[in-house]
Amino acid sequence: MTRPIPDEDFFDPACPSSAMPIRVGEKWGGMVVVLLENGPLRFTELKRPMRAVTSKVLTETLRSLERDGMVTRTAYAEVPPRVEYELTDLGRTLLAPIQACRDWAAANLPALLEARAGWDG
Repeated sequence: MTRPIPDEDFFDPACPSSAMPIRVGEKWGGMVVVLLENGPLRFTELKRPMRAVTSKVLTETLRSLERDGMVTRTAYAEVPPRVEYELTDLGRTLLAPIQACRDWAAANLPALLEARAGWDG
């Protein structure tokens, strides 16, 4: 039995999935959103728990989230300069879907690791 193939063009720039702010597999954006859940943080406060990310990649991630309206960047005119990042109301709407992904990962991690081990042989 063959199933019909959807006639949607998934590569069409107008497809809503092409505008997703955090794509599956892009771990840093989701981590930044989760870290900002409880309020604004400075760059170094974000970087500390994300030890594996380079400063360059974290900067690019923050700029991307800012561009998409998920995060605001506030620079304070102080000495030394202080910059804080904070979730916008739109960014807060990502918390529930990210939590759903985290719940899925927690529930399915053993099966996932078993599948990978079987594949990697």
